[in-house]
Amino acid sequence: MRYFDTSYLVRCYLEDEGWEKVRALAEEEAVACCALGHAEAASAFHRKLREAALTPEQYEEVCLQFRDDCSDGLWKWLPVDAGMAGRVAGKYAMLPSTVFIRAADALHLQCAQENGFSVVYSHDRQLLAAAPQFGLVGTDII
Repeated sequence: MRYFDTSYLVRCYLEDEGWEKVRALAEEEAVACCALGHAEAASAFHRKLREAALTPEQYEEVCLQFRDDCSDGLWKWLPVDAGMAGRVAGKYAMLPSTVFIRAADALHLQCAQENGFSVVYSHDRQLLAAAPQFGLVGTDII
């Protein structure tokens, strides 16, 4: 099983840079993501609608496909709870001042680490750079 952050997950639905490679990778092995990624993906789809990169019809089609894939168990959603959020908050106290990592990305990394992943797939350069701080290898195939 592979861990995708949301930047990779949405490429399974949208033809953003590198989408062909990401989709091919997703077809090779099951994919997991923290539950936060579910909401983040919906937000990314809506942003594409707002920016007119998707028509209302395309947006509806993407949302329906995503909903169906989620219902069918295509994505393994890993839980995020208050304990994990607290551990992320504690992690910030130990991070060097040179590390830039947003809270949502830190949750992705913490979730991946706590669920036994050693590699995370992402196209987010800050997440990739911070991955070693969580004992993870950040990989971008794009």
